[in-house]
Amino acid sequence: MQKIKTMPHREKYAIVLDRIKSHDVLLSPFIKKHLDEQALVELKKLWQEGVKPIPEDSSFEEKYEIAYGNLMWQGKSNLKFIRMHLGDEGIEQYKLEQVEELKRKNASPALIILGLLRAIFPGSAFIMTAKKMAYQIQWLLPPMFLVELTPNKAVYNIPQCKVISFPDMEEACIIDCQGTYPMWLAEQLKVGLTFERQGNSCTAILTRSVN
Repeated sequence: MQKIKTMPHREKYAIVLDRIKSHDVLLSPFIKKHLDEQALVELKKLWQEGVKPIPEDSSFEEKYEIAYGNLMWQGKSNLKFIRMHLGDEGIEQYKLEQVEELKRKNASPALIILGLLRAIFPGSAFIMTAKKMAYQIQWLLPPMFLVELTPNKAVYNIPQCKVISFPDMEEACIIDCQGTYPMWLAEQLKVGLTFERQGNSCTAILTRSVN
């Protein structure tokens, strides 16, 4: 098992707040484009129905937990709303929009350097990517363990999926975790991602593209 640095709750909280903001940035133009302004008002009203306030004097761990719950509510509300008004085609279009948003948010000089390293030392670049992913995904899927790592494959054990621990999150698991994220990783980082679910536990397998 690979030892990975633990992400502090302060950082987890900041990332969750950023993801909540990203939902607004992404959904506002999407809903206006495919529906109208009134539909956006209705969606934001739906968001507020399940959002819990975050006390300023609470710890970063407590803030993270509340914000995470708010993000889960917002995420499943988005999917429910889009499916209700736009059907399967709307869900597919939303997935593509999410992939493009992830690509924009993760574009950086470091990614360019990683691409150059991948061309020269593909195995080393894959290991760097797998270790970085093991750290960065901790905000979403704690606890997670990197149990196998080679220049071509990384295996992560998620003994108790935090996403699925919230009610009515099965669709979000399938569309976002098993749909959007693998599409983004394949396009931007040139790696494959698959999941093997066993109840509320999961094994995520990252593989290096040979192309």
